[in-house]
Amino acid sequence: MRLPVIRKPNRFHPDFRRVIIRFLEHNPDQTRSVVQTILSMDDNAVQKALTYTLREFAKRHRNITKIFYRHFQKVQLLNAAKDLNLNELTQAKQLLIGAYFSQEYSIESAAFFNPSMIESPDQTGLEEGSKRVIVSFRATGEGHISSIVFRSGIIDRAGNLTFEKVGRYIEGADLIKRNKYCKKDFISKLDEMDIDKSVLYSVMDRLNDPFIYGELRLAVEQALEENNDPSSHKKNIIEKIVWLADSHYEIVFSKDTHITERVIFPISYTERNGIEDARFVKFTDENGKVTYYATYTAYSGTTILPKLIETEDFYHFLIKPLHGQGAQNKNLALFPRKINGKYAMISRIDGINSYIGYSDNINIWEESKPLHKPKYFWEYIKVGNCGSPIETPYGWLVITHGVGPMRQYSLGAILLDIDDPAKVVATLSEPLLVPNDEEREGYVPNVVYSCGSIIHNENLIIPYGISDIASGFVSIELDNLIRKLKDNPC
Repeated sequence: MRLPVIRKPNRFHPDFRRVIIRFLEHNPDQTRSVVQTILSMDDNAVQKALTYTLREFAKRHRNITKIFYRHFQKVQLLNAAKDLNLNELTQAKQLLIGAYFSQEYSIESAAFFNPSMIESPDQTGLEEGSKRVIVSFRATGEGHISSIVFRSGIIDRAGNLTFEKVGRYIEGADLIKRNKYCKKDFISKLDEMDIDKSVLYSVMDRLNDPFIYGELRLAVEQALEENNDPSSHKKNIIEKIVWLADSHYEIVFSKDTHITERVIFPISYTERNGIEDARFVKFTDENGKVTYYATYTAYSGTTILPKLIETEDFYHFLIKPLHGQGAQNKNLALFPRKINGKYAMISRIDGINSYIGYSDNINIWEESKPLHKPKYFWEYIKVGNCGSPIETPYGWLVITHGVGPMRQYSLGAILLDIDDPAKVVATLSEPLLVPNDEEREGYVPNVVYSCGSIIHNENLIIPYGISDIASGFVSIELDNLIRKLKDNPC
């Protein structure tokens, strides 16, 4: 008999009104034609077109002229516009060119799902027994491009959830590409990608250790200039080297944004088809310092790359790829503290079973050992985690997902030894949550899925995605869950 779960009334659905401004790419001929047309316009015509555009769109976005100017700067770098002498244009022409290379994009129009819930850094001004939380979601828009968005809410002492109204605007962050790269780690990741060594070292031998992004780009240009007509093979390898470097970046949001207005939208080439299923965790180090991490999957359209987000305040984010054979595939989840002096992570490197690995470096994961495999009929296809393990007095609680007949997803749970989490102490023999009649219809039917839960006042609160289109929440009494787990020891 399954445990009683309480479905909360809170539901999140796609909202097509939530739009950001993206750079609009044109083909080279069209790019040149548009820019030349604006260059030929007199000042009155330019001002009339710009005034119209601002009247139509300025009320929908914060600092829209800043975005138009940023997009104008991108146009300046395009080959089709490099010889058009755009350096001395009036501000109005610069902004108008930027506007013609901009478009609104509805980030949540298709789906709003796979949430992860963590305790907020801000716990001020609350009633006793309440907790402020941040919930991250995978938002999906046109072209099935996924991004990470946030909501802020409060769990009261009785376990009721209330969420703040979303901010008026939504916007991406400013990009800072000043990451320092460890040469050894960088080469090691390229080795995992089976990069041609001769081409690899034609670039890497030009670099010091560590090196920065600009130095890498210079080394790439020099490697390409070694012969006037580099082969397509060499160009392809060098593209992959730059592709990896582009996957390291830093982003910063303005302090005047509310957390509901911040979106981590795909920036690097590795992510151009989406950022999937961020699993946020509040990590506390040996000295008590708190850092928020999230593992996620970057998808380029052909290749997936496991990556790590790091933040302390949800304004400033550092993003890096995860390296090593233990950081392959999807479904990576960090423990909220070190185990016996090492970082620990659950993974699913073979796409079917759960594994556990340890590391001295949070970005490098080598050996992983089997942890949990499909055991019951509702998980015979594959099992995985639904977020980071949660520390309890009884052991590490891991919410799992299993895939069974008719590709139905169900949530389950396992309990790991507190001192040696490579040991599974107990498992649920029946699902914790399965899609009900209302939840089984959607973009991908019969799916419930979570990326991270929280315990509050002896209740487990699980946010979960509903058939890859919307999100809901359930709560379970922790004592009941632990009792049920202990009834089925391993």
